[in-house]
Amino acid sequence: MLAIIGGSGLTQLANLEVSRREVVRTPCGEPSGALTFGSIAGCEVVFLARHGYGHTIPPHQVNYRANIWALHAQGVSNVVAIAAVGGIRSDLAPGALVVPDQIIDYTHGRAGTFFTGGDSGVRHIDFTLPYCPTLRAACLAAGRQAGETLLDGGVYAATQGPRLETAAEIDRLERDGADMVGMTGMPEAALAREIGLCYATLAVVANRAAGRGGGAGISMSDIAAVLEPAMGRVRSLLAKLVVADGG
Repeated sequence: MLAIIGGSGLTQLANLEVSRREVVRTPCGEPSGALTFGSIAGCEVVFLARHGYGHTIPPHQVNYRANIWALHAQGVSNVVAIAAVGGIRSDLAPGALVVPDQIIDYTHGRAGTFFTGGDSGVRHIDFTLPYCPTLRAACLAAGRQAGETLLDGGVYAATQGPRLETAAEIDRLERDGADMVGMTGMPEAALAREIGLCYATLAVVANRAAGRGGGAGISMSDIAAVLEPAMGRVRSLLAKLVVADGG
């Protein structure tokens, strides 16, 4: 079964025929909200709003462990995470859709692993390719079927938030090799790998990153104006992906 984690601008799926909502208890605490089960084009899917259904949980306070554990406990095998990002690379203009293939973690203080030692001992995962190649390919194929141009590949820089970055910080991220910047990519991707989920991110460029837009700053109203139509395109793409996944 496919799960969709909605980020900023996607707290619900208008094309989801809801069958039930379920509050899942986890050993890691409370997820961001109840899991919403339903179908798109007749195929089963589960949806979770990362920031809560009222968009009330900031990125540094999301219980990523509980979210991933809850999805896994429901038999989910594939997870597509929707993320609003700032474009660092010149071709990542507002409204662009990207399927990143790498990530750099700049977050701190987040509960970022299920492997906490004790009786389970010390465990390591291979994170050379942080996103599932099979699911990345499926996202790109769904984009083609939906008539959308998706950019294939890019390095996602995960920052702490909730504030946006300074222009100097974006300069540093660019020197480090980052193409886009967001606040929720980690530890979500690593937790999915630890628990055995096939995970990919569909990034929606909401704005030019700090110092890249040619203006004095970044307008939240401008971001909202970009995300509203962009998320409509994302919903169309997800419908193709759900059908390909087979529910």
